[in-house]
Amino acid sequence: MRKTTYLLPVFVVAIVVLLSSIFVVDEREKALVLQFGQIRAVEEEPGLAFKIPLIQEVVRYDDRILSLDTETIEVTPSDDRRLVVDAFARYRIADVVQFRQAVGVGGIRVAEDRLSGILNAQIREVLGADQVTSDRILSEDRRDLMIRIRDSAREEAQSLGLDVVDVRLKQTNLPAQNLEATFARMRAEREREAADEIARGNEAAQRVRALADRTVVETLSEADREANVIRGEADAERNNIFARAYGADPEFFAFYRSLQAYEQSLRGGNSTMVMTPDSQFFEYFKSETAPEGTFAGNVAAGQLPPVDLPDAQSAQETEAEVTAPEDTVPDAVIEPAPEATDPGADTVDQDATTPDADDTAPADN
Repeated sequence: MRKTTYLLPVFVVAIVVLLSSIFVVDEREKALVLQFGQIRAVEEEPGLAFKIPLIQEVVRYDDRILSLDTETIEVTPSDDRRLVVDAFARYRIADVVQFRQAVGVGGIRVAEDRLSGILNAQIREVLGADQVTSDRILSEDRRDLMIRIRDSAREEAQSLGLDVVDVRLKQTNLPAQNLEATFARMRAEREREAADEIARGNEAAQRVRALADRTVVETLSEADREANVIRGEADAERNNIFARAYGADPEFFAFYRSLQAYEQSLRGGNSTMVMTPDSQFFEYFKSETAPEGTFAGNVAAGQLPPVDLPDAQSAQETEAEVTAPEDTVPDAVIEPAPEATDPGADTVDQDATTPDADDTAPADN
């Protein structure tokens, strides 16, 4: 009983010491065995490992690829256009011994602060180098620039025991104070292009409109010319017919002109006339006193003189004469009948406007 009383505490202590001397290394971690702050062992393989209890301690570090987002920084390429760059990096702890010696007890937090400084410096150096413009940063050459940043950062991060796997530029924008000016310049450029397009459209419209106006003027001029030619030919034919009719029977022509004068004078409400009793205007209304043998006497007797109309051969000759230009028509052909055969046209106007006091007659409405 007494022996069991002594062995039980010894057994418990032995078990506690054994358990405290054993630790497990995960496949996602690397471990360092430290004794009074000095590195005594490095455990990189997963499994069980041993340490001296109460004297040695175990420090574990993540062996996976870690991510680091850098702060937004401004860079100035060679074309002096400032850009705001936001980047991130992928890294892992390659050498835990060197990492422990570089960062000490700070661990991952201190390592990321120092790695962020390295990345910012390399980003400014690469993007601000000669022949690196903002257009190149925003073009397909951006991948080559990121590779250069990664390689430069990897060389400096080796002193921390870190391996920089990749570096990417998430965003590359203009500063906020430059965005409005850039947008204004883009709007001005678009407005200039729009004004150029409108000007070219107006020029084309003016060209088409001028061509259409020219075509209209030419068409109207040609139509007017043809109309004048046809009108001249018709006038020549009419004058020729009048001349033949006048030559066939001058008395009938005088009678016809008198009828036209009656129609024009007694049209509408213009039926009041003041003239002398011996006026020749109404000469053909006095047919009962007309002598025999005259046209008026023949009309009163119901005998109309025959009219000599042009035959087919004369019509062809007349048509040949009419086809001549209007300027070549003789003045004698287009003259009206003699003034003596136009009964009282001017006398009507003079008598109607200035009647004599002795010759006035009452008006018949």
